[in-house]
Amino acid sequence: MNRREFIGWVGVGSLASSLPVVIAACSSETKSQSTTTPVRADGFQVVGTVADLDKNGQLLNDNTAGKVLAIKDPSNNTKVIAVNPTCTHKGCVVEWKQDQNAFVCPCHGSKFASDGKVTNGPAEQPLATYIAKVEGNEVLVKGS
Repeated sequence: MNRREFIGWVGVGSLASSLPVVIAACSSETKSQSTTTPVRADGFQVVGTVADLDKNGQLLNDNTAGKVLAIKDPSNNTKVIAVNPTCTHKGCVVEWKQDQNAFVCPCHGSKFASDGKVTNGPAEQPLATYIAKVEGNEVLVKGS
């Protein structure tokens, strides 16, 4: 084997071994927690703590109602807002961008107001919303 063939094989091997990492990095899915807390008699379910919400700026997880993204209400910091973060355009997971005061889809740029309404397409339908509240140190969500 000559030097050129050897370098070619090393390059192919490097490319093949890094492919799974590249695929994972390009995935539109955002890491979320799976919530196993039971649904209370009043229909609410714990999706996280106020401390985690304060620390991360948002809570993203799956519960019995589906995917949930909870944020502090930008107009009233003592309240929370919760939406289903699945973009209504192509199904990517939106992210809360506090500096834009909007949920933003990383795939095609759709923007949604904090109440889930579309402010910039290509999405045409709003995000589904949940009833959300804070009780003690827990953030609770109920399907609407």
